[in-house]
Amino acid sequence: MHSKTPPNLVQILFILVFFQISCYAQVPKTKSAVLDPSKFIEKDLTSIQKGFADGSFTSKELVEAYLNRIEALDKSGPQLHSIILVNPLAIKEAAAMDAERKLGKSRGPLHGIPVVLKDNIDTHDLATTAGSRALMNSYPLKDSFIVKQLKEAGAIIIGKANLSEWANFRGQLSSSGWSGLGGQTKNPYVLDRTPCGSSSGSAVAVAANLTLLAIGTETDGSIVCPSQTNGIVGIKPTVGLLSRSGIIPISETQDTPGPMARSVRDAAICLGALVGVDPADSKTLASEGKYYKDYSPFLKEEGLKGKRIGIYKAPLGSNYKVDALFYQAVEILKNKGATVIELDEVTERSVGGNSFEIMLYEYKDGLNKYFKSLGANAKIKSVEDLIKFNTEDPIEMKHYNQKYLEMAQEKGDLNTPAYIEALAKMKKGTQENGIDKVMNENKLDAIIAPTGGPAWKTDWTNGDSSELGSSSPAAQAGYPNITVPMGFIDELPVGISFFGRAWSEPVLIEIAYGYETATQYRKAPKFLISN
Repeated sequence: MHSKTPPNLVQILFILVFFQISCYAQVPKTKSAVLDPSKFIEKDLTSIQKGFADGSFTSKELVEAYLNRIEALDKSGPQLHSIILVNPLAIKEAAAMDAERKLGKSRGPLHGIPVVLKDNIDTHDLATTAGSRALMNSYPLKDSFIVKQLKEAGAIIIGKANLSEWANFRGQLSSSGWSGLGGQTKNPYVLDRTPCGSSSGSAVAVAANLTLLAIGTETDGSIVCPSQTNGIVGIKPTVGLLSRSGIIPISETQDTPGPMARSVRDAAICLGALVGVDPADSKTLASEGKYYKDYSPFLKEEGLKGKRIGIYKAPLGSNYKVDALFYQAVEILKNKGATVIELDEVTERSVGGNSFEIMLYEYKDGLNKYFKSLGANAKIKSVEDLIKFNTEDPIEMKHYNQKYLEMAQEKGDLNTPAYIEALAKMKKGTQENGIDKVMNENKLDAIIAPTGGPAWKTDWTNGDSSELGSSSPAAQAGYPNITVPMGFIDELPVGISFFGRAWSEPVLIEIAYGYETATQYRKAPKFLISN
């Protein structure tokens, strides 16, 4: 009688790890949807709610259609890799919203609406990973504040979006949209091009019509860059308008979540569902009396009339094709009643270095606090543990290093004089002597600039190669920024940014909506229309 040699421990561990990764790479099959998924191409919140109301379809059917589309385009077909994990309870939750609707109850404009979350936003019932294999099976002890807000509004979380791992602040020569757990997210307009920014999966899911809405996060550019590169609208709010508790952090000073959608209207409606004072995030205390549960009154077709708008000129001059589109946009603003004024600088030149130092200090402090929030059974308990895990993992260090984690680990706590000094200098240089000063002196309602350039080719060897961007002034000041499609360069979309003072979301929405109404540049990726 022969006996088989028992597998050794290494073989067993390999099998278990392979199985776990496979769970993230596959979308559970749903039964054939009653409705053709392509029926919902480019639909907006208004038309979907009308369909619910007149009985054309249910939330359950809508969610099934989006899940089937994720299976067809994200995991099969072009393999966009924008979704890192789907919610196995999404259909059941949608059916529950349908049942409420039948009883005459509506929670508002997001009732029964599918939403995708960037996978650095805590969900108690779904793993939250930041794209890192170190957090592969990490289940937070509770939902983040904005997830609670979404659920209370009746939204259905259908999945978690892939992202640039650790929100693109792990190391040098990173490639936007790549994570050790989710692989490389692809731009749906041209598949070998970057999706840009760390909220890449969120933007691609919206652009490819895999969801109606998505939530991203930004420290500097991570909502506006992927939004513009994927031809959608992104709102980066004032820091403190939306809670950050339960979101894997980089910077307490600059971090914020924000909505991403195919129109200003949908993004503004979603924004209203997310606001609110959260005792666990002290910065939201300042939003009391400054937020709106409904931003739709600011969606004015004549929103540009009488507005004074400044041009932030620093991003101009590096790409003549972008410049040409931008100055076409300026003419549209003027024709719609805006006065446009050119500006040389909008912040002090020295603030960039201070911002980086602040991020390093706050990254260490914030990550260590986040790991502690996961409870005693968490595998990673500190930045030091994370660095060690990455060093030993066969995939994490394959394409780029973890220099920023290592630099953060060397920093002191938030009582360090160097940190306090850098923070004071940055706030003064971006706010008092920056955006506030420029806008007050010129009596401005907003400042505009190209959001970025056309998507570059994804390159795992050399990393990202963007030479054009305008996100930093608003990001470093903690001020709001909205990007809207501005046109196309060949097959690649580019956007225009509207930013301004703290809590100026209402006026920025007026201006952005007025511009969008006059232009209507948004169009779906060509090869996805027939899928």
